[in-house]
Amino acid sequence: MIEIRRAGPADGDALGRIHAAAWEAAYGPFFEPEFAAREVRSRRARWHARVAAPAQAPAQGPAPAQDSAGRGTILLAEVDGRPLALSVFLPSPTRPGLAEIATFYGHPDGWGTGVAAALMAETLRRLGDAGCAGAHLWTLRDTPRSRRFYAKCGFAETGATRTHDFGEGNLLAQVEYERTG
Repeated sequence: MIEIRRAGPADGDALGRIHAAAWEAAYGPFFEPEFAAREVRSRRARWHARVAAPAQAPAQGPAPAQDSAGRGTILLAEVDGRPLALSVFLPSPTRPGLAEIATFYGHPDGWGTGVAAALMAETLRRLGDAGCAGAHLWTLRDTPRSRRFYAKCGFAETGATRTHDFGEGNLLAQVEYERTG
């Protein structure tokens, strides 16, 4: 059974495990082993601060909730009680009326189980309930698994590209996807 809920202060370890395992599997091959190992360790530890304070609803109009630091809403998906996927969404800083899915990761143990699709459906439902006209996100150009997943979820490439430096000086190409309606 898949359960999706808002992440809370006790979920830091689970979020870190998901993020680290997914990042290592999808992004690790793009980096030198020492840098990749350091980034995996960082991703295991960074979630405690992000879930320490609950998100606050914005003062005006419906929009995806975010905390006072603008970190967004964090959802956690579990299969039979095991945390396997996470999403983070917030009002888009660049696209009025849209939300940005800033983070979306599924633990490799959950790949192909439907947990990520269920989490995306719930994320989009919540965004619709908040009055968002749609959502956009960025993903690495050279990660075909994630690009296929987003296309299956109804997202389409916008044609926008950018580069991202994870801190090693290795600029990686990202592509933007959007879903409206």
